[in-house]
This record gives sequence, C-alpha cells and structure tokens, in this order.
Amino acid sequence: MADWQPRALIRAQLIEEGFDVVATNTWPMMRRHLRPGLKPRLAIVDLKGLPNPKDVLGDLRLLLKPHQVLVLTASGTVPVETVESAGFRRLARPFAIRDVVTKAVEAVASTKNLDR
Repeated sequence: MADWQPRALIRAQLIEEGFDVVATNTWPMMRRHLRPGLKPRLAIVDLKGLPNPKDVLGDLRLLLKPHQVLVLTASGTVPVETVESAGFRRLARPFAIRDVVTKAVEAVASTKNLDR
C-alpha cells in the first residue's frame, strides 16, 4: 500500500492547480474509477509499495492510452524500460511535489492536443 502522506500532498497541490482529483491507496480501488465513461484525462500511478506493479502496468495498457498515464517509479519496482516501452509518461524518484504537478499539467496540455 502506497504511503498516504505524499499522496495527500500531491492531491492537495493538484486540486490547488484546478484539477479534479480522485486519490486511492490501492490498485483495485483505482481500477474502479477507470471504467468506460469515467476515464480521467490523466492517471498518476505510484508504483512504490504496490504488490504487483507489472500487473498494474499491464492493466493500465488496457484501460487508458499511454499518454494518459504518468507513472511514478522507484528503484526495485519495475525496470525503467518496461514503463518507457509501454509509452507511459514517467517520473523517477526522488522528486518533489512540484515535479509531479508540473508533469501532470504538461501531460494534460499535451493530451488535449493528442485527443483531437
């Protein structure tokens, strides 16, 4: 289970930037928010602490377009090449909250252009 404190701080800053945010602490909970008709413009997924990060990445490939996913990586989760070969956006640890928010803003801006 991912650490709640960084998630809460990232969530708060994203809301401050005008994003509608749903934050969960498990992949099964998040997966429920990715059903047809409810899909977000961007999903930020922190692999740190997830029990099966490769399975999560596999699910994400089926549920969202790669440019709609920002993966927060940590040493020992999955190889960088796995994330990049899937086409996902990636931010490696260590990072600051502002780095996540900046990447999210960039991703949503470029996603608008890709989805036209």
